[in-house]
Amino acid sequence: MHSVKFKHHSIAKAIASALVLGAPVYQASAQEAGAQDDKIVERIEVTANRRTQSIQDVPYNISAMSGEELKNGKILDSTELLRSIPGATVVDRGYRNSGVISGVVIRGINVDSGAQGDVALSAVATVASYVDDTPLHANFILKDVEMVEVLRGPQGTLYGSGSLAGTVKYRMNKAETDEFYGSAGMSFGQTKGSEGNSLNMDVMVNVPISDNLAFRANIGRIDNDGIVDYTNVYQLDSANYAPAAQDNDLAAGGVSFRSVEDADTVDIDYGRVSLFWEATEDLRLNLSYQKQSDEIGGRRQVTRGTNWVKGTEQQYGEYQNGAVLLEPSERDVDLTALEAEWDLGFATLTSSTSKYNHSGDSVSDNTGFYAKQNWFADLYYGSPRPMALAERGYDEEAFVQELRLVSNETQNNIDWVIGAYYMDQDTVATQDSYMPGYQEWAGAAFPWWPTMADFGMVYTDNDFHYVRTENFKDKAIFGELTYHFSDDLRTKIGVRRFDNTFVNNTELLLPIWPFLGAEPSFETSESDTLFKFNMSYHIDKDTMVYGTVSEGYRRGGANAVPLNGSLAERPEWQQYDSDSAVNYEVGVKGYLDGNKHSYSLSAFRLDWSDPQLNTASTWGFFTVANGDSARTQGIELELQGYLSDNIHYVLGYANVNAELTADFIVPSSATAEAPTRVQALDGDRLPASPKHTLSLALDYTYEMSNDLYWVTQVNTYYQSDSLNYLGDSASLQTEIGGFSLWNMTSRVSSEVWDVTFYVKNIFNEDGVTGQLPEAYMGTDPAENFLGNSSKDYISLPRTVGVAFNYRF
Repeated sequence: MHSVKFKHHSIAKAIASALVLGAPVYQASAQEAGAQDDKIVERIEVTANRRTQSIQDVPYNISAMSGEELKNGKILDSTELLRSIPGATVVDRGYRNSGVISGVVIRGINVDSGAQGDVALSAVATVASYVDDTPLHANFILKDVEMVEVLRGPQGTLYGSGSLAGTVKYRMNKAETDEFYGSAGMSFGQTKGSEGNSLNMDVMVNVPISDNLAFRANIGRIDNDGIVDYTNVYQLDSANYAPAAQDNDLAAGGVSFRSVEDADTVDIDYGRVSLFWEATEDLRLNLSYQKQSDEIGGRRQVTRGTNWVKGTEQQYGEYQNGAVLLEPSERDVDLTALEAEWDLGFATLTSSTSKYNHSGDSVSDNTGFYAKQNWFADLYYGSPRPMALAERGYDEEAFVQELRLVSNETQNNIDWVIGAYYMDQDTVATQDSYMPGYQEWAGAAFPWWPTMADFGMVYTDNDFHYVRTENFKDKAIFGELTYHFSDDLRTKIGVRRFDNTFVNNTELLLPIWPFLGAEPSFETSESDTLFKFNMSYHIDKDTMVYGTVSEGYRRGGANAVPLNGSLAERPEWQQYDSDSAVNYEVGVKGYLDGNKHSYSLSAFRLDWSDPQLNTASTWGFFTVANGDSARTQGIELELQGYLSDNIHYVLGYANVNAELTADFIVPSSATAEAPTRVQALDGDRLPASPKHTLSLALDYTYEMSNDLYWVTQVNTYYQSDSLNYLGDSASLQTEIGGFSLWNMTSRVSSEVWDVTFYVKNIFNEDGVTGQLPEAYMGTDPAENFLGNSSKDYISLPRTVGVAFNYRF
């Protein structure tokens, strides 16, 4: 992959192009691109092994995408980026949930439902995300990025806990001391389903302060009008709190509805500043601060079922959501990092120090869930105006320190990496559920209601209160040693020794009946060693074969459930163990036809032990359960190159078979006769893991007069059908159909400006990747719930726009 690149007013005398999707990314230099009759794919440098090296020399499967490719493809978020990576899929929750839960699945390693939503999960994601050297899933807007590296398979030795299935590493641009330059961009678009428009703006500037000190800043804003209409939101009372009663009849009056058009608005402010100082020829420091604030008006998720709002059963229309209350969210995330590199001659010492805070909250409509459980009738006396509102929040902050010493040269046939790592992370997850107006209605409907205080009831609408406070400390030492038997044959051994502690304090209350509450706590600790072994051989200068065995690990923890009283759970819930994976991989990668084409082909088998399932216990504690075992295996192919001097292509394909290899057994209710129950059976398919994924991209470049270039790019992504849930659940299990997404950009570029016309999702495919089905949260007129809380997680509908970029 390559791009037309005008840097600092020097025109690259060549045609190059950028693909919206496709990986790996390769960038041709101006000199190489200048020869129209000698187009080759140029080697790209990555830092996956904690040292800079050619991507084709990395002896395992890795892909990369440059910041130029992101910019030219109008790619702003990781969902669209990762659809170009063979073996990677994403549960697309839109901007509302993307910062709370990682939807990334690599090599099929996933047991969580595609329907997971707002709750900050207890088990960490199976794919680790790094911003430079900081382990943080924040889904920052992808601006001023140098490179994104995607490492498939376990990366436990260099990247630690959470790198069970792979690692996504975002390398950010640093300030440069050689020249002042910058850019300003704006895009304007319209998305199907929206009555409004989207407007995105950003500015970047690089300012040399002296010959060894430079400042860089990038700021931007995303302002998108909504797409989805909330068509049956309750009319609220004069206090804007509870559903208004028809005819002011508090005891028996029904509800009234209103429609909110384009409710899922997106307002995001983001920015990053950095200061680079070359203190000496051998010592360099980079200080950076990155921040993002999101305000999202509602879900980009649609209801497919029916409602009874007008007294008869009616189907929802296109881009409509049946929630009876609006579901906004907001979050703030900031990251401060200091990186120091000291060249000691024999090796380079790197210190990475960072601190981040990530917090947010959201409102969710749980009315459909209560109705499908028959709680309004069975537990809450059959309100004519049922409403269940959940306020959820999370607050995570961490301090991270890593020291690395990386050899500069191969001596005595050996090069090496050694390091030490420390993380101190505090996390708080909360939920308060309310039934607004419940007490007011019950007091008006039942003369005997005041006597309920004699039975211990408190007159509050807050029916569920949950606070989970966690502290996780991780200490590790790690290293990798590569021995070169010859220029062509080498072997690598990696090891990571870690020691962690995890403390969980949980508070669960039913405030209406406070004597049912519980405040359990638990602490766990674990020490272990992870290994990696790799061998690679260069058959010739253009072909390398390799084999890898690597281990991945994800920390365990405590569920902290009550063991006595009315909310007692089985003690087997009290904690969950770590899970681990062993990856066996063989592959071949190289170049063809004089470097006009590059390829990478790998076959893998990944054995997963004690897989962690995010779920809930009988009484609603957010819990994690361990299964026994699962396995994924398949092949991954990447191929790219030139079909002619003007046509470039990228092809990616993965075939992944992901299934349980033993029954998945979890604890049952404390009152059940059997202590366990079967969640899923041996041989069941893992959820959100399609068997086939395919990405294909083509670009055509035409040189116009006056040093103008016209680059047209078309790409497609396809994934086959998948399952929504692990196991046979009547309420949650559905089959999600396969889909394909097509995109196109057409860009005219000069030395100082670009104008780009783009279309995303040309054929307006739904692209569903997760569901909250009708049986789980649908309509139920028998419970007086006339709306519908079920929803499909759709991809961004067809979006047409134009973008302008000016370089100075």
